[in-house]
Amino acid sequence: MAHPMFVKHQDLLGSAVHAIESHGCWSPYADSIDVYGADAVEAGRQAFFEAYPDAQFYLDQPGVVGRGGGEQSPYGPALNVSYPKCSADALIAAAKTAMPAWTKAGPDARAGVCAEILARLNAQSIELAFATMHTTGQSFAMAFQDAGPRAQERGLEAVACAWREMKHVPYRAIWEKARGSRPPLKLDKRYAVVPRGVALVFSCATAPTWSSYSGIFASLATGNAVIVKPHPDAVLPLAITVALARQTLKEAGFDADLVSLLVDTAAAPVAKDVALKPDIRIIDYAGDAEFGNWLEDNARQAMVFTEKAGVNCIVVDAAADYAGMLDNIAFTLSLNSGQMRSAPQTIFVAGHGVRIPTATVPVDTFCRDLARAVGSLLEDPARAVEVLGAIQSPATLARIEALARWFGDVVRAADTIEHPQWPEAAVRTPLLLKAPANDGSVWMEENFGPVAFIVETATTAESLALAERAMREKGALTFSIYSDNDNIVQLAEDASLRTGVTLAINLTGEVFVNQSAGFSDYRATGANPAASGSLTDSGFVAGRFFVVQSYRNA
Repeated sequence: MAHPMFVKHQDLLGSAVHAIESHGCWSPYADSIDVYGADAVEAGRQAFFEAYPDAQFYLDQPGVVGRGGGEQSPYGPALNVSYPKCSADALIAAAKTAMPAWTKAGPDARAGVCAEILARLNAQSIELAFATMHTTGQSFAMAFQDAGPRAQERGLEAVACAWREMKHVPYRAIWEKARGSRPPLKLDKRYAVVPRGVALVFSCATAPTWSSYSGIFASLATGNAVIVKPHPDAVLPLAITVALARQTLKEAGFDADLVSLLVDTAAAPVAKDVALKPDIRIIDYAGDAEFGNWLEDNARQAMVFTEKAGVNCIVVDAAADYAGMLDNIAFTLSLNSGQMRSAPQTIFVAGHGVRIPTATVPVDTFCRDLARAVGSLLEDPARAVEVLGAIQSPATLARIEALARWFGDVVRAADTIEHPQWPEAAVRTPLLLKAPANDGSVWMEENFGPVAFIVETATTAESLALAERAMREKGALTFSIYSDNDNIVQLAEDASLRTGVTLAINLTGEVFVNQSAGFSDYRATGANPAASGSLTDSGFVAGRFFVVQSYRNA
């Protein structure tokens, strides 16, 4: 009989598969806070501050060897949540014990349980938003969407994609080969989807749920147990996720140790040791390039999916809507203080300036206009902090200050804005710098955070060539072109195909290059150094399971 949770969510899964195949605009999770009730935000705020600061987070996991934690909110207060620290070997052993029954349950049951976990996570979106806000520095509105509906739709997308791939494998087939006058050869063949093994998921500090839900749910749906390793500065959103997933698995009749939390500290990291253990067969990672490259080079026993640093470029040639272009770029540079791996960093402008319908704008004027657009967007502090959020890491603040001191050509300084509710929050406007085209050591390296370089080139052709070089050598998740010349746009499209980077053409209005839509956008491609795979295509899920067959005479 079908598992009750599959029966409950079967129509949802079917709709999700249809959305994957049509790639239109679709999500089952409302992205408006109003849907959750008029008092939901205030009730969620009170519940968050009553439940978590200075608390011991409970997780009934094996191999507890102590407690750890110590997250500091980028908005000021210390959270001081402590979490159980568990032996990695104990978690792996428990995960292996939990997997056989999960494997035998089959694709339908696993997909149904995963969908139920996501539905329950959606009901806790307000709580997850506050946990994400006070660990990552995102504004509340962005944290709600990023940690709530958008992360959940990426999780469901992974479940549906995995379910579809597994359903392509038949359970049974009769194989018959004619042999003339002799009796035919006839075999009864059976096929089984078998998981690869225990999965290890590393999340990043600035988007803990969004960066990990695809990997968590792709592995769970394909029958693998999952150990979640959060960044030490952003544990709470994933602790809430793991606790809810474990409870749901228990209620569904499965072993809770199919999902567990592995906590460490910056002073005593365990990531490298765990990643090399023979029983870790899948690794999902989001974060800096150094550790991502190390995983790809050293974790040979595992299938490794990474999303790392890159240099996202904008080439400005011409603009039919000059003001709309400036506003769009200003917002993408400011959103979440550039603490997104899809945020643009390097803007190329040819020396002849930017063609607009009535004139040509000189490069220096374009620089001033972009600085003014950023200033106009952020002139109201109450609005500015909702766009910028707070700087998550002291290292990002130090990078901003060092670049401002070192660079002589500052187009716009990184101003400090005092947060109306959180005076201790480190809020900075984007730092805009003008860099020479011949000094790629600066603009061709990722500078994570609210930093952007404007690079003047001889021609738009050189701009495209330099952008392609940066994307090919350093990797990128996004690439933008502004031009009214079809030939220039075609050259940009060609560069996009050669480097495997998503291209945005003449974006204005409220669609931004550093936002990614579940069920429609392929996040990364795996074709350049910024990532080794894509969210979410067949390649992201199919390697997480094997097909094993048996046969007998029919």
